[in-house]
Amino acid sequence: MLDHSPDHAPHHSPGTAHVAVEADVAVIGAGPTGLFAVFECGMLRMKCVVIDTLEAIGGQCAALYPEKPIYDIPAHPAIAGGELIERLEAQAAPFAPVYLLGRRVEALQEKDGGLFELRTSKNEIVRVRAVILAAGAGAFGPNRPPLNDLAAFEATGAVRYMVARREEFRNKRVVIAGGGDSAVDWALSLKDIAARVTVVHRRPKFRAAPESVAQMEAAAGRGEIELAIPYQLHGLRGGQGELDHVVLATLKGEEKAVPADHLLAFFGLSMELGPIAEWGLGLERSHVTVEPATCATNIPGVHAIGDIATYPGKLKLILQGFSEAAMAAHAIHPRIFPGEALHFEYSTSKGVPLG
Repeated sequence: MLDHSPDHAPHHSPGTAHVAVEADVAVIGAGPTGLFAVFECGMLRMKCVVIDTLEAIGGQCAALYPEKPIYDIPAHPAIAGGELIERLEAQAAPFAPVYLLGRRVEALQEKDGGLFELRTSKNEIVRVRAVILAAGAGAFGPNRPPLNDLAAFEATGAVRYMVARREEFRNKRVVIAGGGDSAVDWALSLKDIAARVTVVHRRPKFRAAPESVAQMEAAAGRGEIELAIPYQLHGLRGGQGELDHVVLATLKGEEKAVPADHLLAFFGLSMELGPIAEWGLGLERSHVTVEPATCATNIPGVHAIGDIATYPGKLKLILQGFSEAAMAAHAIHPRIFPGEALHFEYSTSKGVPLG
């Protein structure tokens, strides 16, 4: 079984599909339900590969409300979305899942011998024996600015829509575009390590927490942050995917070029089922119909859990998604280990099987 990330895979030309990972189960969606599915599969000795369109794990919790408290997680009177993801990641870590982030599954094909081949948007082939759809309300994708040559700068990481590691921006010139909490919060977070931070917004009013906006404006007054208002993104300058300037323009056509190594564009996320809608699954109002006891879809070997799954009595709660993850993992076990009896044991007596 191949068990490495694409970063350590042999180089292949962009036009050639190659096998990136072979595993037991592909979990599509790296939100809380998907991460818990990795743990449940791991407890049953099944190896997982996790695929998500976002560049970091966490789904809605990380992308939309990392600091927002969640009140209905058992044993936690309140826990921030970002902290919940950190703990779920740590819980899954002993089972060494492979994460394929920043790509979506474009196609699902059944092969002989009970195998599935999934093709990602980066032309990778993932081979597994079962699939768990944990895609929330569908695939999340960033709202991209309409700029020429954008893809070339995205490929090198010069243009990004999320921040996974703050340290990557140390001593870099960063342009942040957007008027919401993400733009303001990251401007405040990066001002102490970046060489230069410029915030671009089309109007003086921001849609962020008032206290955060006040802190940003105070930082701008001290010269720690540059505010480019009222400007919008107009173009990118550089070569071979390396950024050197972001071109800004007003509605009147006045332009200026800001030196930059990175552009962080925070214009929100779009949600859609995407290619999943073409897989022949039973759909009901953009949700996947499943058997309540196993979360099985109409395609044997494919299960759906979390917000994307629907059945009579379904509650859209994270804790119900956790329960569905356990049911799906147990239903998949006979497919991975045919003929092997599964003797259920409580984790208190079984522990976490490592290695």
